[in-house]
Amino acid sequence: MEAVTGYASYALPIATTLVGVWLLVTVVRYVRADKGTRVSMRQAVRVRWGWVRLARMAGLTVTDKTPTLLAQITAQKDSPPPAPRVLTPKIKVKPDQFGVIVRARTLPQVGLEEYQKSARFLADAWRCTRVSVLPDGPGRVVIRGVRSDPLTTPTEHRPTGRPLADLTRWELGVDEYAAQVCVSLANVPGVTVAGVPGAGKTSGVNKFVCDFAPSAAVQLAGADGKVSRASEGDYADLVKRMFAFCGDDLDEANALFKRLVELRKRRSATIRDVLGVKNMWHVGPSPEWPLTVLIIDEAHTYFREYKGSDPTTKRLGALTAENARLVEDLVKKGRSVGILVILISQKTTGDAIPTFIRDVCPIGLSFAQKTVEAAVAALGEDIRNWPDASPVTLQDPAYVGVAVMAMQGRPGYTRIRTPYVSDADAARVAENTSHLTADPDLLLDALLRTTGRTATPLPSPSLTK
Repeated sequence: MEAVTGYASYALPIATTLVGVWLLVTVVRYVRADKGTRVSMRQAVRVRWGWVRLARMAGLTVTDKTPTLLAQITAQKDSPPPAPRVLTPKIKVKPDQFGVIVRARTLPQVGLEEYQKSARFLADAWRCTRVSVLPDGPGRVVIRGVRSDPLTTPTEHRPTGRPLADLTRWELGVDEYAAQVCVSLANVPGVTVAGVPGAGKTSGVNKFVCDFAPSAAVQLAGADGKVSRASEGDYADLVKRMFAFCGDDLDEANALFKRLVELRKRRSATIRDVLGVKNMWHVGPSPEWPLTVLIIDEAHTYFREYKGSDPTTKRLGALTAENARLVEDLVKKGRSVGILVILISQKTTGDAIPTFIRDVCPIGLSFAQKTVEAAVAALGEDIRNWPDASPVTLQDPAYVGVAVMAMQGRPGYTRIRTPYVSDADAARVAENTSHLTADPDLLLDALLRTTGRTATPLPSPSLTK
């Protein structure tokens, strides 16, 4: 007994010290957090303290009439049966800038469906704009409550200049619940990006280039249909990281598309001998066999139909028809050899981007649109069934930088806040990574020489920037 009393005299100071350290860490975290996170930290405390009562009112508890083992052992013969126990799911709460993330356990008769039915009650009780409930593994759910709308909260992205660890992962931004949205580029032949002027398309392309430019396993080419020279448009700085670039000249664009089609053919003919696989994505991009990305901005410039009988109009019409055929070749046959085409236009209707190209691209994003027809062209006919997610509703200035896309594994459509990337940051990354720029044709020649194969001549001279 004296030994127990002696230990007790140490327990109180130790417990007091641990509580003091915990309080100190909490205060430091609170002071260092931004304003939004501080509000969320206070919100998290209210969620924890009020959970038991709220769960009972929302029907997220279950009554267990079976006595515990201890109650069965200690029960007297003539004593009344123990009162039923009300079981409440255990939760863990984590605050962030936009709200709280609550991870909860499920119980018999209290599963994912019951949590989803109670989402609107939880939103009101937690003072959240919206609440989502998703599965988080067997026997667990994750409840996301956002206090402020992430879609109307502008965000900025400052590129680190470091190579990506995974070149198949394209981080687009955050959805309406502030969850990171990523898409896989593996085995993706094409991407379409639509939206009215000033809606955020250029900033989205800036982020893509800034994220992938630091890797030598990615090579970029560009075609901008709204300028004559790179120095006149949005790619004046990014062109330093591109091995080829052309403006609105149809002859130059035709030469660039032909050059990439010839690269596609050479890669298709040699991929088994050089990489030992039929699909480049089985081994991934490398500096010797890089992922080659063709960015076509204002794509309608290169595909529009010219109607007329005079020689000039006929020649332009023939060029645009051939451009469409060449880009179709890249989109339909370039996937397995590591060629990706990103087509950008204000509207992706059939007269801007031919449907035999547009409909083959598995990833489609749309920023704000003025008409339902433009939204359908960008995202598919099913967008009519999801009017709340339609890009037509994004015309308010608060939604500049917000895009809509269909995500695999999610019903309907997802709205995404893409971060703003300044022109200065884009220029800095392009300048610092310009030494990584290389012609994929020359890289293929060098790779063929190392494997003992004969390099074929370049299909066309390099285009000037």
